[in-house]
Amino acid sequence: MALWRAALLSPVIVPQLIWVRLRASRLPEARGSREGQTGAGPALRLLVIGDSTAAGVGVETQAEALLGQLATNLARDHAVTWTLVARSGAIVPDLHEMLAEVEGSFDCALVCQGVNDAKNGRLQPNFEREYAALLRTLTGRFGVRCVVCSGLPPMQFFTLLPRPLRDVLGARAARFDRAIARLADAHPGAQFLPMNFTQDVSLMASDGFHPGPQIYAMWAERAAEIMRVA
Repeated sequence: MALWRAALLSPVIVPQLIWVRLRASRLPEARGSREGQTGAGPALRLLVIGDSTAAGVGVETQAEALLGQLATNLARDHAVTWTLVARSGAIVPDLHEMLAEVEGSFDCALVCQGVNDAKNGRLQPNFEREYAALLRTLTGRFGVRCVVCSGLPPMQFFTLLPRPLRDVLGARAARFDRAIARLADAHPGAQFLPMNFTQDVSLMASDGFHPGPQIYAMWAERAAEIMRVA
């Protein structure tokens, strides 16, 4: 953490980080309903929760976003009732606040969280404690039997990020990614989903930071595979 704080204080990193925050926030969240039903078959209650990627930043509609593509995938075998709880810029404490307004129970949940926690310089022990509490909330209060914990993307390949910020955030994201994997492994009912299905930056959104529709499709397919066998 000392190295991270030192990096943030450097005259090179600070302007780059401010520029990235402004640039990455330009694209809007995907349009469309955040609750709905689709498909036929055994009932499956789906929750997608997280940051801008959960909210579908990088595509125009929820049908193209992670939520829509995951629900469509699962609807091949199930009558899916889906709920999206997401906000651009969210960190883990924000998810706890948003979940306080949610009622009901769910069978499966997809968590997309960690990039903002990593890039905003949050203490990793705090992140791990809050993330572990989030998993307990999902499987306890909401009765989720399968929590898919999305890992962090390889930020060292993000075209939006200038160097040396790209290397600093890439290394930090990798540490948070390993932390999520450990937390998922230690929590009954949780499974880690690594973001290793592509490094093709041409498939990213126009801002060079968020996924495009093809990446969301690959992400949804991997998550659906885990949920089907859980």
